[in-house]
Amino acid sequence: MTPPITGTTDTAAHDGFKSRVDEVLRHFVNQEVDQLLDVDADLAPVAEQLESATAHGKRLRAAFCYWGWRAAGQPDSDALLRAAAAMELVHAAAVVHDDLIDNSAVRHGLPTAHIALRAATAGRPHPKTAARSLAMLVGDLLMSWAGQLFTTCGLPAAYLSRARPLWAVLARELVAGECLEILHTGGRPDPSTSLKVIRYKTAKYTVEHPLHIGGALAGAPRELRAAFSEYGLPLGEAFQLRDDLLGLFGDPARTGKANADDITAHRPTVLLAYTWQHASPDQLPELQRLLGARELHEDGLRRVREIMHAAGAPARVEFMITERIRLAEAVLDHTDLPGEAARALARLARTATVRHH
Repeated sequence: MTPPITGTTDTAAHDGFKSRVDEVLRHFVNQEVDQLLDVDADLAPVAEQLESATAHGKRLRAAFCYWGWRAAGQPDSDALLRAAAAMELVHAAAVVHDDLIDNSAVRHGLPTAHIALRAATAGRPHPKTAARSLAMLVGDLLMSWAGQLFTTCGLPAAYLSRARPLWAVLARELVAGECLEILHTGGRPDPSTSLKVIRYKTAKYTVEHPLHIGGALAGAPRELRAAFSEYGLPLGEAFQLRDDLLGLFGDPARTGKANADDITAHRPTVLLAYTWQHASPDQLPELQRLLGARELHEDGLRRVREIMHAAGAPARVEFMITERIRLAEAVLDHTDLPGEAARALARLARTATVRHH
């Protein structure tokens, strides 16, 4: 059986882990930013966005990579921590690109990169386009940094060679998920399509791939790698399903994002797909009109929420989250793991899905 979660002790342990990852990233980013500014001081606005993009986060992806390593029986390691921190640079890159694609204005309560960089391009020809171009390059450099931090983490070359092929899988599936979301945005909402989008866009690179990379570095056997997928896929899906609910029903002061984003963009979320599937015939035309709105004011947002509740969509998504957590925890119960790793993965399952931001 999975060792019980001990509440305060485990929370403190994760906070300590997060502080270690934060310190690795701060040191690495400071060094890289200094070298960037050595090229030209005019790059200061770009450097500022690189720092901002890496300063936030729960560090869940690093944690899953770390515990993938520990679950394979390896001890704590500063070199492994650096490799795990590279997962957070992948996430930072994905967020910058995602905000650019979605034209999101706010993230973590701050202007997104392509919005913040408008100050640097003001007075230039096509300033908004120039700011978007700079943001794209910020995301590209962050992804390059991820590979650099990983390969220079200090682990033996033989360890790194076991994990290197998994980076190609991560990149391919992350890009595939983002492309699928773009291709299905504005289309007829469908639950199975929406689940495929979140599986590839978020679930895999949030949980499954970091676990596999940590496990590969540690030389994890095939059975453990299979357990990582059985645990990681449903948990990663639950993570994104929670994000979908928080995106529309959460407190923007806590989520740091605007409630209307998914609706005005007509994104293919599972929440919207189930609403579309179960809304009454007289509600569908109204929902369709609201989805096409350029801006969604408070009354429109309230009406979308009412239609979703009437269709039972939020309750359905909550049920899906609960079921996926149950599946992930069942894997831990039936997998032979070191006690500390099993306890940490059980805690992470809750941290990723039972949250308000």
